[in-house]
Amino acid sequence: MMDKIITLDKVTKEYRDNGVPVKAIFDMDLEIAGGEFTVVAGPSGSGKSTLLNLIGGLDHPTKGSVEVDGNDTSRLSGNELSRLRLNTIGFVFQAYNLIPVLNAYENAEYVLLLQGRPASERKRRIMELLRIVGLEGLETRFPRELSGGQQQRVAIARAIAPEPKLILADEPTANLDSKTSSALLDLMEQLNSEKGLTFLFSTHDPEVMERARRIITLKDGRIFDDVYNPANKAGQPIE
Repeated sequence: MMDKIITLDKVTKEYRDNGVPVKAIFDMDLEIAGGEFTVVAGPSGSGKSTLLNLIGGLDHPTKGSVEVDGNDTSRLSGNELSRLRLNTIGFVFQAYNLIPVLNAYENAEYVLLLQGRPASERKRRIMELLRIVGLEGLETRFPRELSGGQQQRVAIARAIAPEPKLILADEPTANLDSKTSSALLDLMEQLNSEKGLTFLFSTHDPEVMERARRIITLKDGRIFDDVYNPANKAGQPIE
């Protein structure tokens, strides 16, 4: 087992609904080791997206602490938190979140620009990634000119471009057909197996859960079940 990349210690996240306190996450302890391929499952409203937002530093706990790669996110300044997200965490969202005025290449390159990588390095990295995700020849197409599956492939390329340690994927297959979903999961399993990237998904998708080596089930903001399946290995490299 690799070192822990995520640690939650007695984390509670409380929102206000018309002045009434609602606990989306309640008194949660959780550890995720580097290299895991893990699913967070549960019904709508169970706290899945809230949990990913807390881990990704997009939200802060009301109580308790969230550590990512040894950093207590609640103790980081805004700039430090931005650097953690920029260099350590890749995000893949259900809605893709591509920038509509940028083409596929530019969307995938965007984080590397923010990191200040040299132009030659950016070009080499992004062209290789677009080839890996099956978008070779589509570099100049804008999001509106791409299918949903192709847009999600751009989002994955963007997420892995800066070589983060952790990928957070919130319902990444929700808007995709089964064939496209399978191909994208093949790709993510390959990246997990070959590059050691840690993947943490929130999902309702049975296929994602079947491929996971650990399933954490949430219910009413608490961990209801936490099951390992060490026999479920990463998939074979895609052709």
